Order: sequence, then structure tokens, then C-alpha cells
Amino acid sequence: MKSFIEFIKKEFFHIFRDPRTLIILFAMPVIQLLLFGYVVTTDISDAKIAIWDKSKDEISRKLTDKILSSGYFKLASTIESHNEIEKSFKKGDVKQVIIFENNFGKNLKKERVANLQIISDASDPNIAVVLTNYTQAIVKDFIRVNKPFATSPMRIEIKPQMLYNSELKSVYMFVPGIMAMILMLICAMMTSISLTKESEMGSMEILLVSPLRPLQIIVGKVIPYVFLAFLDAVFIIQIGKMVFEVPVIGSEFLLLSVTFIYLLTALSLGIFISTVVNSQLTAMMISAVALVLPTMLLSGFIFPIDNMPVILQILSNIVPAKWFLICAKDIMLKGSGIGLIWKEVLVLSIMTIVLLAISIKRFKSRLE
Repeated sequence: MKSFIEFIKKEFFHIFRDPRTLIILFAMPVIQLLLFGYVVTTDISDAKIAIWDKSKDEISRKLTDKILSSGYFKLASTIESHNEIEKSFKKGDVKQVIIFENNFGKNLKKERVANLQIISDASDPNIAVVLTNYTQAIVKDFIRVNKPFATSPMRIEIKPQMLYNSELKSVYMFVPGIMAMILMLICAMMTSISLTKESEMGSMEILLVSPLRPLQIIVGKVIPYVFLAFLDAVFIIQIGKMVFEVPVIGSEFLLLSVTFIYLLTALSLGIFISTVVNSQLTAMMISAVALVLPTMLLSGFIFPIDNMPVILQILSNIVPAKWFLICAKDIMLKGSGIGLIWKEVLVLSIMTIVLLAISIKRFKSRLE
């Protein structure tokens, strides 16, 4: 019995001596709990909206104040024409536009009926529905509060309109998101495991005595994954179009070009991970925690980034999938060109260059 107890003690000491095991046992559950606790929510606050007040009377201003003071909305801009509506949506400045008709207050007082139009960006259908419901609830409460002062019943007719996804199909959002997930898995995780495997099995030394240079070794290892991942991206886009009727309104060439840049970013991450770990298992665990989870939670794929705590919004900026999803959805659903997504493309390109430079430098130093 004494030897058995000593054996158990030895196992405890073995676990506590290994920092990687402790991270998996204690740090990962805490990180996941905090991420899911803060991220997994359907509540939305401070959503950016634009208002087109054609009436500009006392009642329209009061209703505007009530909408903005609710905590759900934040005024991003005021617009004066129909052309500004689509421009605001395509730039990503707003999620919703509220339009008051001409003589809004006069119609409500005299005719007892006034019209209000709500136009929402339905490229993310869940957010569009929630924001529309919020606005409708606020308008109904405004009427309820003002009813006691009215001599006869009055109502505000709300006309909701969903842009870019009028049928509110969730698949429009999931196809770009799944593409981002799959490409990150294939490129980053598989590349990091493949390169780490060479070192772990000792075959890297064989490559070193070959005529190949370190950069040629890296390129030779990742080219198959680039080809296969790009082929997967093409398949996903075509299946989305043919099976789920997900449109590609913009340029397919631009979409594939952005996808290729995202592939290079993911590959760079995989190479970088392979330079800081020594085993395939560790590479797989780091890839899953540091890449796959953020791609799911902090990219805007499932949960809106604007609704997260400030610290998570800041962290989301270093998640490549965030920038790729903005580009993919804008090209596919809004028909945006490079003039509207160049900032996101630039961010991905800079990430790729920096990660590749760091990874190749570390890889060379390890080989030497």
C-alpha cells in the first residue's frame, strides 16, 4: 500500500513539474469560461445607426431621443438622401437606418397615423432581427406613453426592410464563417503539425544535409496545404451558390484573391507555432486554443463583436478571420469592391508579411 501511495505522489509531482499540463488543466478551462461567458450573449448595445429625419419636428425629435437614450443604439450619422443609405451600409458604418416620413408629427396629430421605415443590414440576420425588434418595441412604448394625452387613438406604422438578405437566411452568414474555420484548420493547424512532426521524428536533420535551403524546406512543406485549402475554398463557394443559393454579387476573382491572402496568413501562423513547440500534440493544442476558438468566438462569425467587452473587441483585431469575414460578406452579399475593403485586405497582408518574417527567422535560427 505504501508503494502505491508513493506511486500516486510521483504522478502528482510529474504533473506539477510540466507547465504545459498545468496550462491544459487549469488555464484552458478559465480562458474558455471567460470567453464564453462574455461572448455568448444575444443582447446588443450601442449598435450604430443612422437617422434620416425628413420631418424634423418636435415629435420626431422626441422619438429619436427615446431611441438613442435606450442604450441599444448609438447615432453614427444623419443622412439626407437615399444614396447615403447604401453607402453607409457598404462602408460598415451602420447596422440600421431609421427614416421618418415628411410631416411625421403633423400626420400623427391630425391623421392619427404616421409612417416610420426601418432598414437593417441583414448580412448578419440575427443582429438585424434583434435591432428591428428593439426599435419596434421602443416605438410602441413611445405611443403607449403618449396615448393618455391624445384625444383619439394614434399609431405609428412601421415598415421594416432587410437589405442584402431579405429572406433572413442564416446560411448567408455561415458559409463565409465555415470557410474561415476550415481554412484556418487546414492551413494553420496542419502546417504546424506537419513541420513539428519533422523535428519530433528527427527527419529534419536529413533535410538539413540536403541541397535544400531552410526557406525552400518551408515552402515545399506548405505548398500542398495552400493548394488543397484553396481548392476547398473554391468548393465551399460553389456549393454555397448551387446548394444554398448564397449569392456572390461582387467579383469572384476579388473574393478568391482575398481568400488566398487569408490562406497565407493562416499558413504563417502555422509556421510560427511550429517554431515555438517541439511536439505534434502541443502544436495541435496551441492551434486549437489560440486559433480555432478565437476564429469561432472573436471573429464575428457567430457573435457580434460590437457587443463584446472592450478588451475582447481589442483582441479581436489580431484575429485574421475577423478581417477575412468582413471582406467575404461584403463581396458576396453587398457587392463591395476593393475600394471599400482595402483596409481589411491591408491588415491581412501586413499580418502575413510580419508573421512570415518572424517565422522564417525563428526557423532558420532553430535549424542552425
